[in-house]
Amino acid sequence: MDILNALVVFLNFVFVPGLAYGAQLALGALGVTLIYGILRFSNFAHGDTMALGTMVTILFTWWFQSMGISFGVLPTALLALPIGIAVTALFVLGTDRVVYRFYRKQKAAPVILVMVSLGVMFVMNGIVRLIIGVDDQNFVDGSRFVIAAGDFREMTGLAEGLAIKTTQVVTVVTALVVMGLLFWFLQKTRTGKSMRAFSDNEDLALLSGINPDRVVAVTWIIAAALATIAGVLYGLDKSFRPFVYFQLLLPIFAAAIVGGLGSPLGAIAGGFLIAFSEVMVTYAWKKVVTYLVPESMAPEGLLQLMGTDYKFAVSFAILILVLIFMPTGLFKGKSV
Repeated sequence: MDILNALVVFLNFVFVPGLAYGAQLALGALGVTLIYGILRFSNFAHGDTMALGTMVTILFTWWFQSMGISFGVLPTALLALPIGIAVTALFVLGTDRVVYRFYRKQKAAPVILVMVSLGVMFVMNGIVRLIIGVDDQNFVDGSRFVIAAGDFREMTGLAEGLAIKTTQVVTVVTALVVMGLLFWFLQKTRTGKSMRAFSDNEDLALLSGINPDRVVAVTWIIAAALATIAGVLYGLDKSFRPFVYFQLLLPIFAAAIVGGLGSPLGAIAGGFLIAFSEVMVTYAWKKVVTYLVPESMAPEGLLQLMGTDYKFAVSFAILILVLIFMPTGLFKGKSV
């Protein structure tokens, strides 16, 4: 029985949160890796693209709620999500036309585009904070739990209760659907094959008649969609605050680099690796260990390797180690 209680605690505080967080990071890292693989620069504005898309989705969610429109047990934000994606896609396409296209035509070095993306990042961050403010925004509604801790205890008779939030289930299911659609698009459609060819060899792709402007536009649209979906899922699962999305840039880039920049499969693997590393290092294991060892050996301390305030240090440490020992990542992406 104690082993089952320990398992429930592990699922409650490590596995389920790590799975949801990993899905959010994986979607964010997919957008970063697509931009890097096709447009050949690290887009530091990706975190604030997530914030912009989430902000638009929140505003339309509030509007839907004010008109009495809801999505039943599911969050109303899912109804507003397509609008958030569309507005964000238009914004990044406009940014590409006004800003990035000039440097692309000049054949600017990747480091120049990185610096340009930093400027875009600050502008987007300012726009978001000006419109929606700097405070936490909780925009989740519908049913809160798929499984409530009290109900689980009654069904099983265990001392510990398993609680799975609706937003966690929505996150994992949505991420799986989006990842499946993205891989289908890249592998099976003509545009997707053009994007992969452009990523592998730009000069050869141009000689074969591939339209570079179309490839660039589709890449930005997909990256905007992935950023908005990742941002909304993260905001539903936690809460929305613009500056948090700027901070998320570190674990997202760490996930993309650990998996291998330019490798979509690597971005997904890296997202879950970074997420579970952060959660496991910052979790206090006292309760789990107490259930597993004799009472006389029960730990007095929290058995927490690092405080939650320092969770991004885990991403940074993993990122540094990968850059030193495996610069192309787990799935042999492009070297950094």
